Amino acid sequence: MATTDIHLHQDVHHHDDHEEHEHHEGNFWTTYIFSQDHKIIAKQFLITGIFWALLGGTLSVIFRLQLGFPDMNLDWLKPVLGGWITPEGKLDPEFYLALVTMHGTIMVFFVLTAGLSGTFSNFLIPLQIGARDMASGFMNMLSYWFFFISSVIMFVSLFLETGPAGGGWTVYPPLSALPQAIKGSGLGMTLWLVAMAFFIASSLLGSINYITTVINMRTKGMSFTRMPLTIWAFFFTAIIGVLSFPVLFAAALLLIFDRSFGTSFYLSDIYIGGEALAHDGGSPILFQHLFWFLGHPEVYIVLLPALGLSSEIIATNSRKPIFGYKAMIGSMLFIAILSFIVWAHHMFVTGMNPFLGSIFMLLTLIIAVPSAVKIFNYVTTLWKGNIHFTPGMLFSIGLVSFFLTGGITGIFLGNSAIDIQLHDTYFVVAHFHLVMGSASFFGMMAGVYHWFPKMFGRMMNPTLGYIHFWLTFVGVYMVFFPMHYIGIAGFPRRYYSWTNFETFNGFTDLNMLVSIAAILTLASQFIFLFNFFYSMFRGRLAPINPWDSTTLEWTTPRNPGHGNWVGEIPSVYRWPYDYSKPGAKEDYIPQHIPYSETPESNLPHENDLIKLESSNGSGAIVVEGDKH
Repeated sequence: MATTDIHLHQDVHHHDDHEEHEHHEGNFWTTYIFSQDHKIIAKQFLITGIFWALLGGTLSVIFRLQLGFPDMNLDWLKPVLGGWITPEGKLDPEFYLALVTMHGTIMVFFVLTAGLSGTFSNFLIPLQIGARDMASGFMNMLSYWFFFISSVIMFVSLFLETGPAGGGWTVYPPLSALPQAIKGSGLGMTLWLVAMAFFIASSLLGSINYITTVINMRTKGMSFTRMPLTIWAFFFTAIIGVLSFPVLFAAALLLIFDRSFGTSFYLSDIYIGGEALAHDGGSPILFQHLFWFLGHPEVYIVLLPALGLSSEIIATNSRKPIFGYKAMIGSMLFIAILSFIVWAHHMFVTGMNPFLGSIFMLLTLIIAVPSAVKIFNYVTTLWKGNIHFTPGMLFSIGLVSFFLTGGITGIFLGNSAIDIQLHDTYFVVAHFHLVMGSASFFGMMAGVYHWFPKMFGRMMNPTLGYIHFWLTFVGVYMVFFPMHYIGIAGFPRRYYSWTNFETFNGFTDLNMLVSIAAILTLASQFIFLFNFFYSMFRGRLAPINPWDSTTLEWTTPRNPGHGNWVGEIPSVYRWPYDYSKPGAKEDYIPQHIPYSETPESNLPHENDLIKLESSNGSGAIVVEGDKH
């Protein structure tokens, strides 16, 4: 017998004030620049994220030239890099550190956090839960402009005479805490810390807004168990962000104190040029604890939105209900909780107590269980589905592939005894680039291809989308698969030059292959770039519901204005995955279609709900069969 979930909605003003919200007349500045419309803000995050992705990818290709072709003369880069190319035609060693630092920072924070979550949380939350806008449009606008200020500061740091921050994207002290240590610890590091402070403020403003909107602004009938998995993913991501980003802010603040005000939170017994510094009593390990308390939840701040987008896209294009809806929600909840208690697996080599290491190892390996549940459910959803291989669907399947292959190597690294051998090798680089970087990037691409028609009212070119997918998919595996092998063989990460080591000269060809693949993969992104901007203005007009989807965003006009729906917001009567329902006239039934209109496909408990539909007005009680 079905259990029931009784969901009470009181008379919420945003359902009745649509006339007030439908038309927001404004000038160019208030409509497109300082807009409070969640859709415009989402596009601002997306365009800024695309800019940063290209820049971050370009930085990686520059340092891959150094690693893959150590004997190449790079004088041809002097017009761009100037003094960072040595008189011998090589990349300056300190600039190499700066490139690696900025590449990591840009991709993790500015692309995969702001570009992914900022875009799709903003764009989809109001549209999919049936809200006019975010809970606070002004806070939403501030969130983007804090991110923009952060972006400007980080971008300016690239042009400093002493170069940008050079302590790695994790900015471990004491290197980052001593301005006199290297060029990259000077003004560039100060600007890095200031930029990250603005970025954290942006993230917190956005996350608080997302949580409030999901809890308070769902339309009539949209109970929690009728929300699409995209919204669940954004909801959990926002909660993780609110709890973890303040810890990074605290870590950065203490680092600023150590750098500029003579404190010793992270410094002790430091000698420079044979002279002892005044710092005493601090511990650089404290910074690692604070950083990774954000750093590991950050993996899921990046990954969960991508998994949520892929859940929606895979169900839609398989023409099947998502397998294990509640198991998917439960696995995301379990991942969110576990993400806060595994941070020290990044610190097995810091000399921690082996007993403590074994506890973190156990918790780390347990996180494989909810991850495996998600992969199993994706594969089962695809199984015997009527699959439509759209570009968005291909990128979603690519995400599942990367999540699986990258996740398996995580089991190796979660074992403390093995991690101590592999920690400072390219095996770690390969692992997190597959499971976090590439998987999340593919989720972001899937989201762009799938929701582009709703963002811009036009269709992207699918042929260019297929070419983009296959070049990127093959390219990513060609970049990161060989890294596993050289990592197991002991090839160290973070080394600017390895040709002086006889041991590593056997890896010349693999390093060259990785660098060539990286160049080709970056080049293939220009296919996407052309497709994106050309289609925005010249693509064919999109149908209202191009993918025959069930969720609410496809009930809005082709180019929805501020307020999203003309007239009343649709009520919700069913869960979001009624695809290929036996007896139905079509292979999808949208969420806003009442059961009274689909008697031919209703299950027995759904027929019982028809008599309650008439009461689904202001202050209605919606009773929902818990069948899914």
